[in-house]
Amino acid sequence: MSGDQVHNDSQIEADFRLNDSHKHKKDKEHRHKEHKKDKDREKTKHNHSEHRDPSEKKHKDKHKDGEKHREKDGEKHIEKHREKDGDKHREEKHREKDGEKHREKDGEKHVEKHREKDGEKHREEKHREKDGEKHKDKHKEKDREKRREEKMKSPSGSLKIKKENGFASPPRIKDEPSDEAYTISTTENEKTIKRSRDDDDLDYKPKKVKTEDVKKAKKRKQEEDVKPKSKNKSKVTGSEGDGKKRKIKKEEEEKWKWWEEERHSDGVKWKFLEHKGPLFAPPYEPLPDNVKFYYDGKQVKLSPNAEEVATFFAKMLDHEYTTKDIFRKNFFKDWKKEMTVDERNLITNLSKCDFNEMSQYFKAQSEARKQMTKEEKLKIKAENERLLQEYGFCMMDNHKERIANFRIEPPGLFRGRGDHPKMGKLKRRIMPEHIIINCSKDSKVPPAPSGHKWKEVRHDNKVTWLVSWTENIQGSIKYIMLNPSSRIKGEKDWQKYETARRLKKCVDKIRNTYREDWKSKEMKARQRSVALYFIDKLALRAGNEKEEGETADTVGCCSLRVEHINLHPELDGQEFVVEFDFPGKDSIRYYNKVPVEKRVFKNLQLFMENKQPDDDLFDRLNTSILNKHLQDLMEGLTAKVFRTYNASITLQQQLNELTNGDDNVPAKILSYNRANRAVAILCNHQRAPPKTFEKSMLNLQTKIDAKKDQLADARRELKSAKADAKVRRDEKTKKALESKKKAVERIEEQLMKLEVQATDKEENKQIALGTSKLNYLDPRISVAWCKKFDVPIEKIYNKTQREKFAWAIDMAEDDFQF
Repeated sequence: MSGDQVHNDSQIEADFRLNDSHKHKKDKEHRHKEHKKDKDREKTKHNHSEHRDPSEKKHKDKHKDGEKHREKDGEKHIEKHREKDGDKHREEKHREKDGEKHREKDGEKHVEKHREKDGEKHREEKHREKDGEKHKDKHKEKDREKRREEKMKSPSGSLKIKKENGFASPPRIKDEPSDEAYTISTTENEKTIKRSRDDDDLDYKPKKVKTEDVKKAKKRKQEEDVKPKSKNKSKVTGSEGDGKKRKIKKEEEEKWKWWEEERHSDGVKWKFLEHKGPLFAPPYEPLPDNVKFYYDGKQVKLSPNAEEVATFFAKMLDHEYTTKDIFRKNFFKDWKKEMTVDERNLITNLSKCDFNEMSQYFKAQSEARKQMTKEEKLKIKAENERLLQEYGFCMMDNHKERIANFRIEPPGLFRGRGDHPKMGKLKRRIMPEHIIINCSKDSKVPPAPSGHKWKEVRHDNKVTWLVSWTENIQGSIKYIMLNPSSRIKGEKDWQKYETARRLKKCVDKIRNTYREDWKSKEMKARQRSVALYFIDKLALRAGNEKEEGETADTVGCCSLRVEHINLHPELDGQEFVVEFDFPGKDSIRYYNKVPVEKRVFKNLQLFMENKQPDDDLFDRLNTSILNKHLQDLMEGLTAKVFRTYNASITLQQQLNELTNGDDNVPAKILSYNRANRAVAILCNHQRAPPKTFEKSMLNLQTKIDAKKDQLADARRELKSAKADAKVRRDEKTKKALESKKKAVERIEEQLMKLEVQATDKEENKQIALGTSKLNYLDPRISVAWCKKFDVPIEKIYNKTQREKFAWAIDMAEDDFQF
């Protein structure tokens, strides 16, 4: 605070004390007169059980002399009040002209006078306390209010005003001097004004000014509460509102629009990366002594390592996997490796092992977790949130990014997909010595757990993973990566869909090229062109080369065998039909009957000549040869780009055909799901019907039936209301008729929603819409469709998906076309 400001504050304080001293002097004289009159009146009214309020309007009985004194006294007080107000107005003008001189001379004198007056006031208050009169007690409260107002007006009381009223700064003195003066004098002399207001209409002015002043104060308070700038908020609602605004503002600031920034060049993925490393699985907790394992009917105490592996099998005892021979064989083989020599000699047959007590124990544990109290669940939730905040985020290029899978997978038994040859094998515990950490050189390397060290620490900014290790089942490398909503993942998605859009510009040329190759003299070129035709037309995967016995027997286009197709010159009224039947990705069966062009059909007959069922259909082609050819056709082109292009262009075409702008939102969403379903069928995104499908459909049908009954009742009521309206023709009947019409319309809409939901559910029973929506469909198509047809984006993408596709939601307009 500057010296001038301090000086001005002292002048204002002295000025207030000057005003207060004048008021105290006049108030003292008035109170002495009132005190004498009160004693006289007390003698005449001591027999009354209740004290009359000094502000009563009429006293016509018993005390005429006292009333005359009060009227005179009130008139004198009003005159003094007006004189005092006039003095204040003149003093304000004087202060505005020559305030500094006046305050420097009189400031200290008025401080002393003010203290003397305060002392006299305190003595008068003691005198009133001895008299024990309610009227004097009330007068005492008025004096206390007056002192509080004096303190609030002084600079030292500014902080109190700030806290109580929610103001960001103390009230300004020069803005409303007359209003403040009226407010103070009204508080001091309320008794006299109320006594004399019947005889003089002017007495209402102070009250009116006071009301207006209160309204102004409330208005200022409301305005200040709305503003988030105030530093001190005494009210909970104000602070909560302010906190919400700060939270929203913080969230907006945290949204990193990386797509508006320049991308790193030369393959650099980041310039700075720091993280806390992985979260390891908790150590094994031995079973309690009352849970026993039996072999051949006899209790056996297993060593800790053998017992841990045994619990993995016990947890899956009711699962179909444990009945499969390959699963049991692989498990028993790996389990024996964890046993001691004595245990290996004793336990020689898995069929004689009894895991029932272990299984019952884990079921009881699972049931106990379901029965946990709310407090226990909240405690676990809080701990998970703490771990997420510690391990679930990293700093990348000065931005906080979410990590997708920061937990290391715990040990267990490998299941695999389909009939995997390695199912049942032991997935060993991952230790820090298996872990490779990747971070920037100038970052803090995460410390390894106590007593351990990392396998390696790298600083490779051309890869996107944070942590890696090699798993023991298939020898594949596992990674800890960033969340799908991160910049790195978003850039990869964006680039994938832009590459597919580039394919759209040259796809006709590529198609003409492979059509020409159907007639090539070179067998390699013919096989390549037919395979590319299948990838383009059927969205087949290319198919990767695999070592025999290492993975499940799944195939793609390049790895098709003769046994996987059947040729039909004519089938179901169509010519040149190819019947496909093979296990695709994740051992999901691909079955399709497709009519093809005559040249393709003839080539397939040629490729199958003199071959056995287990021979390769395309014996002169593999994925490496195919991808090299695709790169020659277009930079960045792969079989997956073809798949992405065909999925996205199919969605765009289906939405244009199926969407009716006049439909309501549920009907539009049904159209969207049908378009999405066409893509899922193209890409063979199938699933097994959910176990609860029949039950959920039954519940849905019950709701539909109940809604139909409700609609029938509503229509009967509407018909009755129409009949009444024809007879009565009054306003009440018309309103009742309109109400019945709206009820019928509302129920019809609800029924339509339920029926749409049932249709959608039935059609999607064996189709997985999510896979294509998240991995093969350009999200800008869906966003543009939502904006064009006024469908909330939340109806298409959930919160996690909206975070993943934030770049598309921000950049796509309603006129976007793939």
